[in-house]
Amino acid sequence: MSYHSFLLEPISCHAWNKDRTQIALCPNNHEVHIYKKDGAKWSKVHELKEHNGQVTGVDWAPESNRIVTCGADRNAYVWTLKDGVWKPTLVILRINRAARCVRWAPRENKFAVGSGSRLISICYFEQENDWWVCKHIKKPIRSTILSLDWHPNNVLLAAGSCDFKCRVFSAYIKEVEEKPGPTPWGSKMPFGEVLFESGVSGAAAQPSVGASGGGGWVHSVCFSHSGNKLAWTSHDSTVSVAEGGKSATVSSLSSETLPLLCVTFITENSLVAAGHDCYPVLFVYDGAKGSLAFGGKLDVPKQAAQKDISARERFKNLDRRASETKGSDKELSSLHKNSISEISVLDGGRAQCTRFCTTGMDGGMAIWDVKTLENSMKNLKIV
Repeated sequence: MSYHSFLLEPISCHAWNKDRTQIALCPNNHEVHIYKKDGAKWSKVHELKEHNGQVTGVDWAPESNRIVTCGADRNAYVWTLKDGVWKPTLVILRINRAARCVRWAPRENKFAVGSGSRLISICYFEQENDWWVCKHIKKPIRSTILSLDWHPNNVLLAAGSCDFKCRVFSAYIKEVEEKPGPTPWGSKMPFGEVLFESGVSGAAAQPSVGASGGGGWVHSVCFSHSGNKLAWTSHDSTVSVAEGGKSATVSSLSSETLPLLCVTFITENSLVAAGHDCYPVLFVYDGAKGSLAFGGKLDVPKQAAQKDISARERFKNLDRRASETKGSDKELSSLHKNSISEISVLDGGRAQCTRFCTTGMDGGMAIWDVKTLENSMKNLKIV
């Protein structure tokens, strides 16, 4: 495990480049800072300044090396590196509320932006006019979109929103891609088609809760590597997994943690989620039984995280806790000292993740080694 403190401000979102040597961070304001790994340290190499409202989402396309950002100013920008300088191109989203999240499609020929306008903008490049245009997915969304994730087929899009629903839409754009083949989620996929919709606790698992939409905001959604499973977390501390197919079965688990803000698959049947409890937790899905189980708390012992601190860290601690020392009776024993806001897979992909990254409201980034976690923690079973 490794931990690096970038900022005194919270890190609201992050994205990695292809070879994991650079990371783009938003320090909870209208800028994006790009850091490059320099030995054991990280050095700031670029600042992206174009938004005039808080940046709420950032994603880095690995093959084209383009960055897309969105913000509370209702705009999105596609950034291209030219002669060592990142140049922005404005994307007209046609929304009247803040943009909340953004994700490149796997083939990088389009991206999706969720917003407070109760819609999703599917943006693609129009060669004839040399600009980015978008189409809107509106129905049946009734509130702000908080999270997005693309299916591996580049067409289906999962969205979590404040109306307590997790949905899978078709984002097929005939101008930029071929007609998609059938999937376990459905075969007919005209643009905007709803292929799956569930309450937070799962319409199939708990009809009374799912049908009424009770539970809480859907903070995060994530497809598995195959695209046949979809996981989401909600503000009522519930984790759910849906499996595509005729029945679209849903398994839900009410965890004992505080609300989880982010989730990702690290194998086809194992999930890592994190949030206000400041440490990642493992969940294991059993497809044969259609059940979801708590797999364990992922963190390092307090003594392992404690190290000699420098004068610079002393000043940081004074600013954060009005104390020069790193530890106190009331201090959290977890690596992160505040809520974890985002998780990303670093190596191995969602099929067999070997390392994943977390960033949080403490201004820090942690890199977690899956094998090390398995070896150091008893009863931890990743399947």
